[in-house]
Amino acid sequence: MSVSNRSAVRFVVLTVLIDAIGFGIVMPVLPGIVMKLGHVGLAEATRIGGWLGVIYAAVQFLSGPMMGNLGDRFGRRPIILGALAGFAIDYALMGFAPTLGWLFLGRALAGLFGASFGPAGAAMADLSAPEERAKHFGMIGGAFGVGFVIGPAIGGLLGEIGPRWPFYAAAVLAAGNFLLGLFAFPETHAKQEIARFQWKRANPLGALIALRGHKGVLPVAFASFWWALASMIYPTTWAFFAIAAFNWTPGLIGASLALVGLLMALSQVLLVGRVVKRFGERRSAEIGIGFAMCGFIAYALLRNGWFVFPVLALTAMQSLVMPSMSGLMSRRVPADAQGELQGFSGSIAALAAIIAPAIYSPALAWFTGPRAPFWFPGIAFAMATVAALVALITLILMRRAPQIPPATGA
Repeated sequence: MSVSNRSAVRFVVLTVLIDAIGFGIVMPVLPGIVMKLGHVGLAEATRIGGWLGVIYAAVQFLSGPMMGNLGDRFGRRPIILGALAGFAIDYALMGFAPTLGWLFLGRALAGLFGASFGPAGAAMADLSAPEERAKHFGMIGGAFGVGFVIGPAIGGLLGEIGPRWPFYAAAVLAAGNFLLGLFAFPETHAKQEIARFQWKRANPLGALIALRGHKGVLPVAFASFWWALASMIYPTTWAFFAIAAFNWTPGLIGASLALVGLLMALSQVLLVGRVVKRFGERRSAEIGIGFAMCGFIAYALLRNGWFVFPVLALTAMQSLVMPSMSGLMSRRVPADAQGELQGFSGSIAALAAIIAPAIYSPALAWFTGPRAPFWFPGIAFAMATVAALVALITLILMRRAPQIPPATGA
């Protein structure tokens, strides 16, 4: 890999890291700013916060393929840099938001610019030899995990000054990354591989129809959806589950989230490349899902909160799954469709982010409420186990498909 390519890889990883920090940095103060702008109590703020999450995920779901198609047509550089500039403006807008309506607008724009994760993944595919893609996608996952450790910690400290300060800090980070990208990030998409932009493909359904022509993509996409739905159990219910099951304090909840983020980041950076090289992408994804299911079952049955921490180390192995699946799908499409593929992958994750709160949270509320037939705070993890099992069975039954270039063990 050339020096310029290594520099571009580092920039893509840094971009994902700063995006994750920017997203995580506002999480500790979001309830406070919703209560302040909406003049409501915590319970109503929780409901509003859920709708903010839904609108973010819904916009990202709808715009993911469009951003990917734009990256295939105009190149990765303008799309990624434009999204960074948009993030800087958006975070500033939310920091200065005078009403809840402006906050909803800000979250919708964040979903749009967050769909640039697809072009970032496509840029990484452009820069990577096929045998290195899972490793480099693992670096992206590691950056994402580290960002989710650092972001909430910084947000909590700045939130002590005021609920708007983390938004300002996120805006500064995004603006700084944009300026860095102007000088450090070259175009990665070869001119001869530029594809014509088509509106009929720039939406989730159109992308699904277009990618159907590439043999072997849809089974992996199907497995990816069920895995994304399973893994959304953590951001959707973890804090509520820990209180219901173990009566944990916010400090313990934060410590557990920081630990799992750190462990997953380390495993993605240190293990993904080695495991994929040894077992291949499909087997690595199956191994990761198997570890995750063991963790889901343990959380569903545990009654002593201190046993959670060793289980967290076990479930960190699930960091193998998404890089391996991304590598599997990336091998099955040509270079001029990588952006479309990564945008579609983003839409899969966003669809799971829409559905997960609608099924996990009500189930957890029901089985820990007064009308429950029996008390079972682990119900949501039991449901996530079923979703992960569907993904695992799909991968096991999946036939080999042509790869670009051919590879073994996948």
